[in-house]
Amino acid sequence: MKIDQIESPKFLKDLTIAEMQELAGQLRSELIATVAKNGGHLASNLGVVELTLALHRVFNLPQDKLIFDVGHQSYVHKLLTGRAELFHTLRSYGGISGFPKRCESEYDAFETGHASTAISAALGMARARDQLGQSHDVIALVGDGALTGGMCYEALNDAGSSKTRMIVILNDNEMSIARNVGALSRHLTNLRTSKGWKDAKAVVRSGLYSIPLIGKPAAKGIEWIKNAVKALLVNEDSEGFFDALGFRYFGPIDGHDLSGLIHTLEKVRDLKEPVVVHVLTQKGHGYDKAEQKPEIFHGTPPFYVESGDRRKVGTLPSYGTVMAKTLAELAQDDPRIITITAAMPSGTGLNHFQEVFPERMIDVGIAEEHAVTMAAGLAAGGMKPYFAVYTSFFQRSFDQMLHDVCMQNLNVTFLLDRAGLVGEDGETHHGVWDLATLLPAPNMTVLAPRDIETLRAMLRWTQTHDGPCAIRYGKVSTDLSRRYPVQTSYLPGKWEILEHGQDCVLLAVGSMVETAVEVHALLKAQGIHAQLVDCASIKPMDLTLLRAAADKPVFTMEEHVHTGGFGAAVCAFYTQEAMKASVRCYALQDAFIPHGSRTLLLAHYGLAPESIAEDIVNCLKGQ
Repeated sequence: MKIDQIESPKFLKDLTIAEMQELAGQLRSELIATVAKNGGHLASNLGVVELTLALHRVFNLPQDKLIFDVGHQSYVHKLLTGRAELFHTLRSYGGISGFPKRCESEYDAFETGHASTAISAALGMARARDQLGQSHDVIALVGDGALTGGMCYEALNDAGSSKTRMIVILNDNEMSIARNVGALSRHLTNLRTSKGWKDAKAVVRSGLYSIPLIGKPAAKGIEWIKNAVKALLVNEDSEGFFDALGFRYFGPIDGHDLSGLIHTLEKVRDLKEPVVVHVLTQKGHGYDKAEQKPEIFHGTPPFYVESGDRRKVGTLPSYGTVMAKTLAELAQDDPRIITITAAMPSGTGLNHFQEVFPERMIDVGIAEEHAVTMAAGLAAGGMKPYFAVYTSFFQRSFDQMLHDVCMQNLNVTFLLDRAGLVGEDGETHHGVWDLATLLPAPNMTVLAPRDIETLRAMLRWTQTHDGPCAIRYGKVSTDLSRRYPVQTSYLPGKWEILEHGQDCVLLAVGSMVETAVEVHALLKAQGIHAQLVDCASIKPMDLTLLRAAADKPVFTMEEHVHTGGFGAAVCAFYTQEAMKASVRCYALQDAFIPHGSRTLLLAHYGLAPESIAEDIVNCLKGQ
């Protein structure tokens, strides 16, 4: 069967192991070819090919429910569930998502995009099943990286204590698996999952306990001997840990051994208690470039299959690279500076800082809440912490930001990467809600650089600032410094007039300054002379300039949702001042924005320079 002819995973139940292995090779070829063209998450998907095949072979989806943690490893699942013909549209505008989407398929039981959520969601679905008197299986597929997030342990503790029937597949792709360990592991797992072994243990235990005086000590003695022997043969840390949480533990199992996976999952499926199946996989399995550098191919832009080299997108350094190298320069003379990442040293650029100061870069894992409160502790202890994090992940730490940092007015700087539209990763990764959480926070300074040189100036300013600060910047870097040189000393609360004009005022923040420059040129071509202002300091605002602009039509531009954003703050100021200013805000709709290129998405939501300029002209004409 050709991959693009797959309509459902039911055909897997009739295949031999050899045929499934052949299919696994075809699926890997399709993954590599599509991600090389479209970009996406490659290494993680190559690692779960056999595991995904086994899950669809053993369980009856969509009646049974499979929830992916993060969801970036669901590409094989999509290929097997009727979307193979559309797979070439992966992550492209109007095409299928790179994450599970309930609107795409009934096989996508739950939408995910952030880590450490699947066990909680699966527990909820399992409890719903029990409440409704249903009997299907619920499976959470969780990567070992997700277990660095606290939600996993809250969910495991809850599920284990309630003994709710569910299955957690722990996809561990950090270890290599030696052949002898794998064989021994399969033997022990087969033994522990067999009905005869379980029944025999129960009979022996109940029989011994019935013998007066010596029965109970004997039973405990046998249990101790069994555990001691097992401890000599395998690492018991994982089993003891999950047992303590109330889960039956099986593994570790070779995640690329189809027959072993299928056998274990078939046995585990019949258990009536919470279960953890520990599976060892290799990230990038089957593509040597991804096997050698799995972190590079975790989330990759388009690349050349033969060499693995990325296709060139631009020549400017990323905002993250500029940030990290600037902080490294400042840290040479400032021992207080320390950086923090939540499992994203490369994604945020902090790996460049780590190269210079390895002991002053802390990776806390996927634990944003912990990162923020720990940063508060560092600041209270006399350090100057910088937490670099994707804007969409920063959302998870709102309470810690407000309560632990701002309330105590502590010296923590948040470096919010991927602010605005991030393109092909879609709804779960667009950073368009941060201003709504930052602007109401007392003591917080909020900045947005127009380009990489402005970011450098802001970072230098933060070195002398004492208090909470957030700097938001987008995924795509720009450099406007040739046309608009950056001020030598940055001063929050003071906006910069880039172009003078008497007909209207354009107030732009961050990434939208570049758009506003184009809007200004389009208006000028039609005889409209606008004042163009870079409002890099979103909080505090330049109140003097705002008051002076009140007698002209004011147009705000931001890559953020309307509600709680920069434009809303400008309108609130004029209302509080009882000034009758005419303000029109250009921002994103209060909606979940789909995936697609940033340029296409901006155009779709009316934020392309041509659309904004046309609308301003109509407004000035009174239309």
